[in-house]
Amino acid sequence: MQVKKQLLGLKPYQPGKPIEEVKKQFNLTKVVKLASNENPYGCSPKAKQAIMDELDQLAIYPDGYSASLRTRVAKHVNVNEEELIFGNGSDEVVQIICRALLNPEKNTVMATPTFPQYKHNAVIEGSEVREVPLVNGDHNLNEMLGEIDENTTVVWVCTPNNPTGTYVTSDSLLHFLSKVPKHVLVVVDEAYYEYVMAEDYPDTVSLLKEYSNLMILRTFSKAYGLASLRIGFGVANAELIRKIEPAREPFNTSRVAQAAAIASLDDPEFVEDCREKNKKGLKQFYEFCENLNLDYYPSEGNFILIDFNRDSDEVFQALLEKGYIVRSGNALGFPTHLRITVGSEIQNNEIIEILKDFVQ
Repeated sequence: MQVKKQLLGLKPYQPGKPIEEVKKQFNLTKVVKLASNENPYGCSPKAKQAIMDELDQLAIYPDGYSASLRTRVAKHVNVNEEELIFGNGSDEVVQIICRALLNPEKNTVMATPTFPQYKHNAVIEGSEVREVPLVNGDHNLNEMLGEIDENTTVVWVCTPNNPTGTYVTSDSLLHFLSKVPKHVLVVVDEAYYEYVMAEDYPDTVSLLKEYSNLMILRTFSKAYGLASLRIGFGVANAELIRKIEPAREPFNTSRVAQAAAIASLDDPEFVEDCREKNKKGLKQFYEFCENLNLDYYPSEGNFILIDFNRDSDEVFQALLEKGYIVRSGNALGFPTHLRITVGSEIQNNEIIEILKDFVQ
């Protein structure tokens, strides 16, 4: 049996080691996972209650149009309901975009390293992938413009960028959008939007009226703490949404996820509290890096990329044996770095002390 030839060189997504496996392997009673940029504070109590309230409805298919959630998100983001598309995480919206717009005759432009699912899904569609290296962790937007031609259909801008945590400023994005041809969709992935503190971060939603070739991605997996329920969304021109909707699977978001997402939007205080705690957590890591003269990227997400000047797998393994799961930079295009999710204050202090001993 033959599969698409482009699948033969692809590897499925490799998640971090499960907590129970690490406990067993190293005979540990406590393991802390700081590898997947999850919210260490969980989700809103209102979301938990909404989940409980839905448990008697598990035999019933969800609303495939996500009507109630659509109304609530439209109000929250301040767009029309027809300008939204929902996915099984924003990852699925990436897949929908690639499915709808990419084929072997087309190409797509992105930074590297960045969120790997852009490339992964483009390769599956047989599209040519044009990658432009980051400069000091930032998107090189001018070089990305130079890679666009008449066969380009999608350009990806991840901001804050995963894995560096860097962002594209408002002025830079506006200049970029003004230069991108109208036949090219610019996807601005804002998965970590709720954590951003930078004052010059762009108000992308306000740009939708001027740029019909702009799509914004957001998710409930990060600051809202609903990663296991897999729900995210895209915002774009209503005509574009209408054209790509047929590429979305029916019933792709669950009743439980929809209910929890609505309840999460009704608890902005929870998200703001997580945002402030994340800011303090990042400061803990900044001080650690500066005290030990380690290079790092200032982050607008809930993670930090630190250069330990040695094979990242070595540092990863040392932490793993102590019960801390992080992300080795070898898998991210930064072979001497670790990407560490910002945890609670206690978790941050604990991992920093282990790292101090290791480095010194």
